[in-house]
This record gives sequence, structure tokens and C-alpha cells, in this order.
Amino acid sequence: MKKGRKMAGEKFEEALAKLEEIVKRMESGELTLDESLEAFEEGVRLSRLCAERLDEAERRVEALLKTTEGFEIRPFEEKGNSD
Repeated sequence: MKKGRKMAGEKFEEALAKLEEIVKRMESGELTLDESLEAFEEGVRLSRLCAERLDEAERRVEALLKTTEGFEIRPFEEKGNSD
């Protein structure tokens, strides 16, 4: 699992899918201790990468919502949710 040093350009969706696969493998209980540690290290790295990508997306959205008076942060409204 040492193949992951190229992650800087990895997409959020790819990293999340890999993270989900690692969780499944670890939950199976079939990994050795060394394999579990390696998978955990990779999972932490992927988790951090996903968090960075989400933070970046949030900054981009905030920049798009910026007004002349400052930021106008609005809650996300789901379509079809008219209560």
C-alpha cells in the first residue's frame, strides 16, 4: 500500500472510495497486525486528503458568495425540501 505518495493530484471521490475500501478490509478482521497498521496509516492519509479537499471546496464556495460588503454565507437549501 505504499503506492499512495502521488495523492496530491488525487480527486476527492477517488480518495473517499479508497478510504471506504480500507475501512471494509479492516472491519473484516482478516488483516494481520502489520497489514492493519499499514492500512490505518493509509486511511489517516486519505482522511486528511479528503478533509483538505473539502476545506478547499468550502473556500471556493465562500469566494463565489462574496459580496461587496463582505461574505454572504447562506445555508444550503436542498431542492424539493419545502417545509
